[in-house]
Amino acid sequence: MGKLVLGCIADDFTGATDLANNLVRAGMRVVQAIGVPTTPLDADVDAVVVALKSRTIAPAEAIAQSLDALRWLQAQGARQIYFKYCSTFDSTPQGNIGPVTEALMDALQCDFTIATPAFPDNKRTVFKGYLFAGDVLLNESGMQNHPLTPMTDANLVRVLQAQCTRKVGLIDHTVVARGDAAITERIAQLKGEGVSIAIVDAVSNDDLLRLGPALATMPLVTAGSGVAIGLPANFGLAPSSQASALPAASGLRAIVSGSCSLATNRQVLDFIQRGGAALAIDPLRIAAGVDVAAEALAWAAPLVGKQPVLVYSTAEAGAVKSVQGQLGVEEAGAMVERTIAAIARGLVDQGVRQLVVAGGETSGACVQALGIAQMQIGPQIDPGVPWCHARAEAAKAAGGAGVHIALKSGNFGGDDFFTKAFTVLA
Repeated sequence: MGKLVLGCIADDFTGATDLANNLVRAGMRVVQAIGVPTTPLDADVDAVVVALKSRTIAPAEAIAQSLDALRWLQAQGARQIYFKYCSTFDSTPQGNIGPVTEALMDALQCDFTIATPAFPDNKRTVFKGYLFAGDVLLNESGMQNHPLTPMTDANLVRVLQAQCTRKVGLIDHTVVARGDAAITERIAQLKGEGVSIAIVDAVSNDDLLRLGPALATMPLVTAGSGVAIGLPANFGLAPSSQASALPAASGLRAIVSGSCSLATNRQVLDFIQRGGAALAIDPLRIAAGVDVAAEALAWAAPLVGKQPVLVYSTAEAGAVKSVQGQLGVEEAGAMVERTIAAIARGLVDQGVRQLVVAGGETSGACVQALGIAQMQIGPQIDPGVPWCHARAEAAKAAGGAGVHIALKSGNFGGDDFFTKAFTVLA
C-alpha cells in the first residue's frame, strides 16, 4: 500500500469532489470519504478527502467535526493537511472558515497559513485581496443573494478578519508573479508583522503553480480547490490517466437539483430547451404535507427507462426569498433537501446508476440517503466536477453494487452540463 501524503478536510460534499478532481488531474490517486471514517484507510492512494457537511452549521460543531477529521487523517500518516472551502468563500461573519482554520492551526501548532479561494478554471480569481466571479466582484455576481451565506463584501482580508482572532494579511499579485522565492520572503515578512493568515492573489493557473512550491513545508493549507493543482509536484507526482480510471458505467440516468444558483438555473433551462424530461417540485406543497417525493417518483417511473430525467427545486432568487419568508430560511432549505434526497434514493431503487446531483447541501443530503461511505474519483466533466464511483447501500439493496455519481456545486459547470455529463461518462 502506498504512503498517504495529503489529508484533506472539505466543508461540503461537492467541494470535496471538486478538490479531489483537481488532485486526480494533477496525478494523485484519491479516495473521498463521506464523513469521518471509523476504520483505518484500506486503499492504495496518495490523498484522502474527508467530506463534511459543515459549511453552514454552528461554528462550534464545524470545529468539532473538522478536528475529528484531522485526528483520523493524522492517524493514517498524512504529511500535510488541506482545509478546503468554496471558491466563492461562502461564510458568514461568524464563520465557519475562520474558526475552523484557527482550530486546525492550534491543533497542528501551525503559526502561519495561507487562504485563497482562487480557481481560475472556473473564473474565480483574487486580485489585491478582492474575489472576482468572472468579470465582476463577488458581491455583484449573484452570491449576494445566496439563501444561506449571502456574500456582500468581496474584500477577503476584511471578510476573514471578521471571523478570526489572528491577524490576517495579504500576499498580492506583485509578489506572486515573482515566484515561490518571493512568496516565501513575503511570508517571513508577514510573520514578522504578526500576521498568521494571508490571503493570496491568483488570477491564473500559473499563479497557483508558482504558489505550490512555497507551500511544501506548510503543515496546513487552506484554500478552494485551485491551489490543489500545485501541490502534487511537491510529493514527486505528475499527471497520469490511470489516476482517473473508473469501472464501466451502466444503468439508467437521472439528475436531481436543489441549487438555486444562476449557473444551475441556466443548466435547468438548457436541459428543458433541449427537450429533456423535467419536473419542478414546489416547496410550499411539501410544507402543506403533500408527498412530493412519491409524486416525482411516479412521474419518473415511465420515463427514466427511455431518457435521462431531471427533478429540480431550482428557482430564481425572488421566488426563493418568497418561500423563505413563508417557511423560514433553515426550514425551507432542509425540507427541500430531505425531499430531493428521498427522490434520489427512489430513483436508484428504479434502476438509476448514473446520477447527477446539483447543489452542495443537496449533494450532502443525497449521499447520506444513498448510504455512500467512500467514492473513487474519476474523469472531469467540467472544471471542478468529476464523475465518481461509489458502493452505495441503496444500490446494493436494489440489486446493483455500484453507482456513478457527479456532485456539482451550484455555481459550477457550463449551461449544457446536464447533457454533457452523460456524454463524458459514455
